[in-house]
Amino acid sequence: MSGTTAGLTPGQRLRSIFSGSVGNLVEWYDWYTYAAFSLYFAHVFFPDGDRTSQLLKTAAIFAVGFLMRPLGGWLLGRYADRHGRKAALLLSVLMMCAGSLIITFTPGYASIGVAAPALLVFARLLQGLSVGGEYGTSSTYLSEMATREHRGFWSSFQYVTLVLGHLLALGVLIVLQQVFLTDAQLREWGWRIPFAIGALAAISAVWLRRNMLETESFERSESTRAPSHQARQGTLRALMQHPRAVLTVIGLTMGGTLAFYTYTTYMHKFLVNSAGLDSRTAALLNASTLFVYMLMQPLVGALSDRIGRRPILIAFGVLGTACTVPILASLQDVHSAGQAFWLILAALAIVSGYTSINAVVKAELFPVEVRALGVGLPYALTVCLFGGTAEYVALWFKQAGMEQGFYWYVTACIAVSLLVYIAMPDTRATSRIDRDGVPTP
Repeated sequence: MSGTTAGLTPGQRLRSIFSGSVGNLVEWYDWYTYAAFSLYFAHVFFPDGDRTSQLLKTAAIFAVGFLMRPLGGWLLGRYADRHGRKAALLLSVLMMCAGSLIITFTPGYASIGVAAPALLVFARLLQGLSVGGEYGTSSTYLSEMATREHRGFWSSFQYVTLVLGHLLALGVLIVLQQVFLTDAQLREWGWRIPFAIGALAAISAVWLRRNMLETESFERSESTRAPSHQARQGTLRALMQHPRAVLTVIGLTMGGTLAFYTYTTYMHKFLVNSAGLDSRTAALLNASTLFVYMLMQPLVGALSDRIGRRPILIAFGVLGTACTVPILASLQDVHSAGQAFWLILAALAIVSGYTSINAVVKAELFPVEVRALGVGLPYALTVCLFGGTAEYVALWFKQAGMEQGFYWYVTACIAVSLLVYIAMPDTRATSRIDRDGVPTP
């Protein structure tokens, strides 16, 4: 199957969106498997120190992986704007597969010494490069493939598959914990299984993405744009002609990404290391709340198609600023799994105001010739600084005996993003996607 999206039937459009989304799911499963299983392999690569110290080191490598995301956002965003969204999405899933294979087969510190953590770092750098390019290109692909009246709904599946990837990583953890392996087996060798699963799943994602359609927006821009403008597609110089859009992406992402990683990636460790719950209960809580959270995304995305993007972002900013400290403080002193479930779910419902629509908002800010780069690069830079360091900063505050300082840090970042939401236009009404194909001078 090849060609453009012009004249697509709803079924064809849905298949293309599905193919793009499944590849996104596999990528994020591979990415989050590291976080889900780090409690079990931290001692393999870092045998010295107490549990908090070992987790701090693995969290540091998780953060290091984010350092490659801006580079991935630039390289693959530029590639997508020049050669098409489909080609860039194929490349990103291949890199993620390679990273998972390296982690699967890397011996521990006891066997090869410092080479073990070095290879772990290399694998995460490769995966960070992949994810950095995946987000911008996938967001652009889904936003361009969707119809105008349902763009918020369809683009929300970027986070549906992102969360589902996280959920599947947790699901594999729960199944291995409770059905197949003992705790000792998981710590000895069982933690390698989910990375092998991710590498194999990437093969099916490659096949699906080979059969995706290119978006009409990209194909139409290629046919109408002058050669001199085509040569500048995806360049930093071209991107810097849109400084307000770049700064808007940075500002709207700052609080949202920090809140997202706090209540998803870090929450499992927080429940074990701070609230005092056992690892299995924490995993079940994390998985169950993420499942409900995943179902929220299309609902909020569809709502944005009716009332606009800006009111939903403002709702997240206001509630996030007001409720972060009370929710995290209550979770730290939680007395039951049921209480923890509702607190986490309340937090994730608030975060949905950002996650469900942030992809489409960013895509609607940029013209087609720099859209993948414009969505991917400033987002990746911001996630690198705030999302990728969430675990490390939280654990640093805890180790320093000032855990509540992290709660206020998250609150302050959301408050800054709220100011951006108030000042920015509603992109549903000003979408640059609606102007794709119009020649520029």
